[in-house]
Amino acid sequence: MLVGTATRDDAAVFQLSDDRALVATVDFFAPIVDDPYAFGAIAAANAFSDLYAMGATPLIALNILAWPRKPEMLELLAEVLRGGADVAREAGAFILGGHSIDDPEPKYGMVAMGEVHPGDIISNAGARPGDSLVLTKAIGTGILSTALKQDLISEADMEPAIRSMRALNRSGMQAMRALGPAVHAATDVTGFGLIGHLRNLLTASRCSARIDVARVPVLPRARALAAQGAVPGGSDRNRTDTAASTRWGAGVDEVDQILLNDAQTSGGLLIALDSSRLPDLLSRLEQAGPPVTAVVIGEITAGADAMVEVTRN
Repeated sequence: MLVGTATRDDAAVFQLSDDRALVATVDFFAPIVDDPYAFGAIAAANAFSDLYAMGATPLIALNILAWPRKPEMLELLAEVLRGGADVAREAGAFILGGHSIDDPEPKYGMVAMGEVHPGDIISNAGARPGDSLVLTKAIGTGILSTALKQDLISEADMEPAIRSMRALNRSGMQAMRALGPAVHAATDVTGFGLIGHLRNLLTASRCSARIDVARVPVLPRARALAAQGAVPGGSDRNRTDTAASTRWGAGVDEVDQILLNDAQTSGGLLIALDSSRLPDLLSRLEQAGPPVTAVVIGEITAGADAMVEVTRN
């Protein structure tokens, strides 16, 4: 086993031979949008994201399904599975079956498996002081999903978030792989929020970080909705969990703190790399186009206490 649970990485890695390693992960959740096709597509992209964060190419997937056995719900199920299948096809992976149970609350996701050369694994561990931190998608999906449930916005208002969550992190993985050893660490930003996933990376790397909240890209309307109180419970828990390892600078307000701890679904990649290779990474990511953002949000600093300093410059 090359990567297990010790570093809180996005997936496990098991070596098969000198030049092949299997990367495996699992993820599933309840609907966060009304459209069943979009829900299936987002859930699949979210599962494959863990493979991309490790530098792996997806190979196969197994569906995980909990669904009510009601005729009207079974009609929606076909659209969910179609959305997942389309994203798997886009990722170049085969869905080889899965498992389902009867459950009053719908849930869908995947076991996703991919392949990487043992020398090309990108993990949480390895960030170094002086590295640049690059984020590849805007944050705020948790806030927008909560606002949709509270009828504060319509499904049409969710479109920017849906496009972002539906987009594979493949271009980010390919850009990282192209830079080879210049990329020192990476993770994808999902349920623990930006601060939580950054803290996992810092803990594994025995470093600290400084980020500028003014640089962090935010989805349309997310800031205003957070100010209105459309905050998921997971985001509140994240904020409590990261409080001891975060220093908030002058000018960083409560909405900033909520956004940086917002529980994301199918978020972007957070990449720590040699600053001298930053222009090359940004150029490669920018070629991918929206919803890839390719924004430098901060840098890795010295300090083994995994402290995140947040400024507003």
